[in-house]
Amino acid sequence: MSSDETVPSVGVRPLDEVFAAIDTANRRPRPWTGFEHGVLGAYRWAAGAQVAAPVTAAAAVGTAEPCRAQLLAECQAAAAGIRRALAQGADHAYVLGAHRALAWLCGLHEDCP
Repeated sequence: MSSDETVPSVGVRPLDEVFAAIDTANRRPRPWTGFEHGVLGAYRWAAGAQVAAPVTAAAAVGTAEPCRAQLLAECQAAAAGIRRALAQGADHAYVLGAHRALAWLCGLHEDCP
């Protein structure tokens, strides 16, 4: 690969790293928890394999997969969803899983959920 070619990525993560994370998440024993469903929903949307975003149900704009700004916006929506669920005493596992995956894709932390 020449220096002027870009490596395909999702957020700040190389595409092959994202596909490896999806594969690892898919191999987890079932039944999956809400957290695991949130992680997979975020990964699938970010990779363009799912139309609806995991928290807002928004579709990616212009392409099959969301741009980094859309990933960040969905991550912020997930953070707000966590706060809302906690304030209401509701189950927040799904939205927490989506948030952790989106935050990793955006480079906000290095721990792949």
